[in-house]
Amino acid sequence: MKAYINGIGAVSPQNTLGKEHFLDDVTAVEERYLQILKPDYKTYIDPKVLRRMSKIVRMSIVAARTALDEAGIAKPDAIITGTGMGCQADTEKFLNAVLDNDEALLNPTAFIQSTHNTMGAQIALMQANNHYNLTFVNRGFSFESALLDGLMLLNEGEVLNLLLGGIDEITDESWLISTKNDMYKVEPLNNLNLLNDRQTGGLSGEGANFFVLSNQKGIDTYTRISGIETFYKPKNSGIIQEKISNFLKKHELDLKDIDLVILGYNGNPLLDTVYSEIENRLFIYQPTAYFKHLSGEYDTAVSFAVWLAAKIIKTGIVPEVVQKRKYTGRAPKNVLIFNHVRNIYHSLILLQQA
Repeated sequence: MKAYINGIGAVSPQNTLGKEHFLDDVTAVEERYLQILKPDYKTYIDPKVLRRMSKIVRMSIVAARTALDEAGIAKPDAIITGTGMGCQADTEKFLNAVLDNDEALLNPTAFIQSTHNTMGAQIALMQANNHYNLTFVNRGFSFESALLDGLMLLNEGEVLNLLLGGIDEITDESWLISTKNDMYKVEPLNNLNLLNDRQTGGLSGEGANFFVLSNQKGIDTYTRISGIETFYKPKNSGIIQEKISNFLKKHELDLKDIDLVILGYNGNPLLDTVYSEIENRLFIYQPTAYFKHLSGEYDTAVSFAVWLAAKIIKTGIVPEVVQKRKYTGRAPKNVLIFNHVRNIYHSLILLQQA
């Protein structure tokens, strides 16, 4: 299964919205977690509607609009989104109201807007789009599940193009809860010094990354998604290496054919060993990159890696800020993404020059 990326839009903790910049003005912050750089929402959304939208809905609409405008598509044949935690701010607002009002006289608005499919539904409403619309909530496989569904729709000829998105947000309360089980770091740190930080846990973040996929190549196509594979709770590094090798063989590639490997290092000393073992045992001679010092960790953070890979293949540039093992080769044609969430949800995504 394959698909072409004909448009992208990313709202992230970096200046990633639009074609003008490609990580040439990286934002360095010293915070407990990374938050998005807020775009000028009024440029994209009617102010009367805007005031009733939560942050996650706003950033989703902006990213989706940007991707659709790039692809020159007003109304896609399908809208597929993936989110691990959904509208956390609205969920917290409703649950706090339940407690504060002793379960009585509750305003239903926050509850209505807290469902995980709110982002996809709001995008469809703004387009008057009644086509296929689905949201996947599969924890660390949320974006991958949405991508797999999109690839099947395209390859079965059900649609000609579709809008795919990966979205998650962070709030003070959700971050605090996650620090209790050592998922995220507690003390502030410089995000550009992520791999040298020895605190337990990863650097939390958020973002909305959208893509217009098609079964046909366009004039300004970014790249081709050639394959995806997920696997659950591998017992050891040997099994992971075997999975990667078999994945490449299935796509008629050898290790030497991979120009760049993007790994999901998130700064957690315990879990980053999964990546370092693969990097030092399997991808010994391949240039490697990482991205969560720019996006932060969240259930659908791999969607940011897809944005990064698409931009790298389109421009032929590997920004220095993402290089882990120095890149000195040709303009990348084959890029492999390997990501895992909590060493439970593992995924491989292959992108190739269109």
